[in-house]
Formats: sequence, structure tokens, C-alpha cells
Amino acid sequence: MIDDEKTPFWRDYRFLKIALQGLAVLILLLILVILGNNLVNNFQRLGLSFGLGFLFDPDRTASFRISDSLISYRSTDTYSRAILVGLLNSLRVMISGIILSFLVGVTVGLGRLSDNWLVCQIATIYVETLRNTPLLLQLFFWYFAVFLKLPKINNPGIFLNLIFVSNQGIYLPLPLGDLKTFLAVGCIIVSLILAWLIWRKRNQVIVELGRTGKVYQGLLIGIVVIILLTLILGVSWQFPQYDSNLNRIQGGLSLSPEFATLLVGLTIYTGAFIAEVVRAGIQSVSQGQWEAAKALGLNPGSVMRLVIFPQALRVMIPPLTSEFLNLAKNSSLAIAIGYNDIYAISNTISNQTGKAVEMLLVIMTTYLIFNLIISAGMNRFNKLVQIKER
Repeated sequence: MIDDEKTPFWRDYRFLKIALQGLAVLILLLILVILGNNLVNNFQRLGLSFGLGFLFDPDRTASFRISDSLISYRSTDTYSRAILVGLLNSLRVMISGIILSFLVGVTVGLGRLSDNWLVCQIATIYVETLRNTPLLLQLFFWYFAVFLKLPKINNPGIFLNLIFVSNQGIYLPLPLGDLKTFLAVGCIIVSLILAWLIWRKRNQVIVELGRTGKVYQGLLIGIVVIILLTLILGVSWQFPQYDSNLNRIQGGLSLSPEFATLLVGLTIYTGAFIAEVVRAGIQSVSQGQWEAAKALGLNPGSVMRLVIFPQALRVMIPPLTSEFLNLAKNSSLAIAIGYNDIYAISNTISNQTGKAVEMLLVIMTTYLIFNLIISAGMNRFNKLVQIKER
């Protein structure tokens, strides 16, 4: 009989795997302890103190103005309030930029594959030009050559008497937060949910039963009309007005030239990269899928929407995640055009207080959290579109 001897633990693969991971963690902790101890010793030698308590000290005020602020802010507020303003400003740019750049990228990516020669060439020129030009240079172009060259405030450009454009900002209608608006928003949300359910049913009818789904298409058009009427008539809008006495535009939503520059620059630049991701993802779907969809009698729009694009998403999401992360990190270039994001405000606080290390840690932690949230959301979406094996 062969003795069934137990494998020694130092030769067990499972033990070695855990031991190596534990060793890596210990080495990382050791490095952090050494660096932290070195930092504390250097601070003590220079007679400095390390801590973030100064951010919340009411006796230490920010003492600087912030032109763009989503919440109330005064120069007499604490540094923590100023950082909160910068945090919200960064989030505003990142969220808006991710949504808009994705829409631009998908549109241009489809244009690159268009059978129309002119559309294809325009999309190609757009992608090749913007992908090969530095982002900082593009931001300077949008800021100095476009937004600062808009009409002066005393003679603004007016569109439909609703939108005012000047070199001091873009002014748009702003919905008021009254009961009428909240009811209208609730109606719009219900309509969108209903439209999504009808859309799914329409796709199911087209794919499984081979019908045209025109009835559901009519219902969707009706819902879109209801949403538009609700937006126009149901929401209470505050419209911008030009005050000649004060020589300024009052009311409405104001977008500063700095915010508009950063948003447009990041959207156009990142959209060019996303366009190539979309094009590559669509071209990765085998030709047989196109031919099979056409053999079922689907029109080109339905082929792309129901067959090709869902399969291309599985290839597109990982590089899309990288582009969204790049947009979040590239938003720190706001300091070059004077937009007060988290990086610019932290840099100002660092110059005022001499707390360079503390503010550097604040900036690093903030962008790390932003990127981890984006990565987690995209990874979750990636799992939803992947083929689930039985």
C-alpha cells in the first residue's frame, strides 16, 4: 500500500499563495511606515506640524474669492468650505463631461463607419486632428479664441430670447424649485420609465416575432411629445434678463467662460478618443452577424441597435473606462484657464498656509476616490453586458 502522506504546508500551493500575498502586504505597510516616520521627523526638524485641523478652524478663513460656486460661499468661510466648493465644481465638470463626451464619441464613431463619403471624411478629420493635438493647447484655443471673443455684456448674442451669450458667460433658462416643477419632473420620470418598458417590448416583438413594432413606435413618439410639452408648459422656468442699468444679465443659469471652456474642451477631446473605441468595437463584431441580421429583414438602424451595438459593448467598455478616467484626471487642467476646481483651490490653500503635503494628500485622495467610483460603476456595467455561461 502507498502511504498517503499529507503535503507539508510549506509546499502547499494554497498556503504559498496566501503567504506571498501576506508578505506583499507587510512589505507595503513597512514602506508606508518608513515614509510616514521620515515625514514626521522632517516636519519636527523644520518646526512644522502635520494635520488637517486647519481646514476646519473657524479662526482661519479662506480669504479668497471663488467665481464659480454651486453653493453659497464667502471669503470669510473656512478652508473646508472652499474645498467643498472645488469638489462640487470638479464633479460638475466630470459628470457633464462623461455624459457629453460619450454622446459625441458614439455619434462620431458611427460617422466614421458611415457609407456617406462626406460624413465619413468629416468624422475622420475630427478624430485625427483632435487626438493628435495637446489638450492644454485646445483649452487655450477655446478660452482665448472662442469664449473670450464672444459679444460684450452690453450687446450679448440672444437666441430665441431665451439664451444669452457674452464674453462673461452663457445664460440659459433655469427651472424653479416650486411645486409645479416637482410635479412636472415626476411626470417626466414616469414617462421615461414607461418609454423604457415600451422600448423593451418593441425590441422583443421585433426579434422574437419578426413584426415591425409600429404600434409601439407610435406610443414612443406620443410619450416623447408628452415629455416635451411637460418641459415647456409644466416646468416653471426662470429666464435670463438683461439689466441695462446694472449692465449685467440677471436670472437663469449662468455658465462662466472658464466652466464652458473646460467642459467643451474635455468633451470634444475625449469624444475623439471614444469615437475610435466605438469604431473598433463595432468593427470587432463578425461580418456574419451583420448578414444574419439583414437576412431577418431588419433595417440598418435596427441591425445596429439590436444586434451589433450590444455585442460591441462587450469590447468597448474596458477602453471606455480608461477614457472616462482620463477625462476625470484631465479636468485638473482647469487651473490653466482659471476655473476653480478641487485642484486649483487646494493649490491656493497650499500657497496661503504652507501646508503643501496635506493639500497634496487631499488632492490625491480626492482623485483616487473619483476614479475608483468610475471604475466600480463601469465594472458593474461590464458584468451586466457580458455573456453569462450556464
